[in-house]
Amino acid sequence: MDIKVGDLVGRKSYNYDIVFRVHDIIRQNDKIVIVLKGMNLRIIADAPESDVVKLPASKINENIKNYDDRAKKLMRKLEKRSGKATNKLSAGFYRNEGQVFRRPGKVLHIDGDKNYLDMCMKSYKELNIEAVGRVVAESEQPKAVNALLLEYTPDILVLTGHDAYIKPQQTASPEQQRRELNTISNYKNSKYYMESVKLARKYEPSLDDLVIFAGACQSYFEGIMEAGANFASSPERVLIHALDPVMVCEKIALTPIDQIVPLKEILTGTITGLNGVGGVQTRGKYRDGMPKSLYSKV
Repeated sequence: MDIKVGDLVGRKSYNYDIVFRVHDIIRQNDKIVIVLKGMNLRIIADAPESDVVKLPASKINENIKNYDDRAKKLMRKLEKRSGKATNKLSAGFYRNEGQVFRRPGKVLHIDGDKNYLDMCMKSYKELNIEAVGRVVAESEQPKAVNALLLEYTPDILVLTGHDAYIKPQQTASPEQQRRELNTISNYKNSKYYMESVKLARKYEPSLDDLVIFAGACQSYFEGIMEAGANFASSPERVLIHALDPVMVCEKIALTPIDQIVPLKEILTGTITGLNGVGGVQTRGKYRDGMPKSLYSKV
């Protein structure tokens, strides 16, 4: 076998639609199972060795470019919007804007994938949003979330990584399909996101005092929302982009505390859109303050 951990591959059975990185190779009796994680999409999958093929550089570059172009376009839009927002928020309220200091919401981002977390942290920095990132495996997030909340006291909590919905092999009736979609054991990691959200809600029950985004590709949206999240993936069990949580956090962090975040605007402003991210009405986390200290660092 010429497939190694770290290789970029595709699946023949899906016509190489997604570029994966080989995460693990498991030997089960006389079979080899390849564990795959999406390069740009927050999906984890298993595939038999016979279905996994190394991709040529041209295919990898094309896929990465497509997602990078979409992400960069949205990031430019967000950077422009965030710049306008922070300038506009104070305008008209204070005679001397130089006396005003600004405080966007603070983010604690817990991610099961270091590469994705690095992408998100870079984006938070570009958007001038204070964020702390910690890499914690999905299965370990319920054990870590309370201590991290106590340590960093964020306004916004992100719980994400990888996930996948395991479809039944046989075609099901509509009623059976509904039951399958609402069976937590059919999801790779949704149970960990749900448990983490429930624990975070014990720490802070108010949906406005602690805003929570949770989930990944094809996650159990209804279960995560019921657990207490403000925003979650994935209503239509579609794949979501690595930067979708950042898009949600940006709008929350820069919407004033006395305003409700425009729900449709925040959801359609993600890379995946309404099929990939849903949520409930939530107050913003941005605050103006005054006077600005002469000894302020910024």
